[in-house]
Amino acid sequence: MKKYIHIQKADREFIAKTFKVSKRTVYNAIHFEDMNEGSDLARKIRTLALERRGIVMIEAPEWEVLHDADGYIRCYRGDILLEFSKTEPWCDVFKQGEKVRRFDNLMTSDIQGIQDWAATL
Repeated sequence: MKKYIHIQKADREFIAKTFKVSKRTVYNAIHFEDMNEGSDLARKIRTLALERRGIVMIEAPEWEVLHDADGYIRCYRGDILLEFSKTEPWCDVFKQGEKVRRFDNLMTSDIQGIQDWAATL
């Protein structure tokens, strides 16, 4: 997952002037794309961005989740459906309506891995 610090244009311009750097340098630092992520300047830029009410954002795949009344939790992403039983520790994965795999003996910590696997289908 990719992360960045969301700040307003005026704040990006303020940071560039403060550190006497280009707007591209600020962009690279707040998008964690600088060549040396641990550089002192990049850390200072990110710190100032957060002090100016910047918000750390994370880009992640979107799953629509429905907690249905029929005993299942269904997660939809495009033509992929994950169907979790609310009463038993299993999940069925469907692609275009056809079951492609069942995961048994699940724990809550397994859900992210199943979503990651299903996203590759």
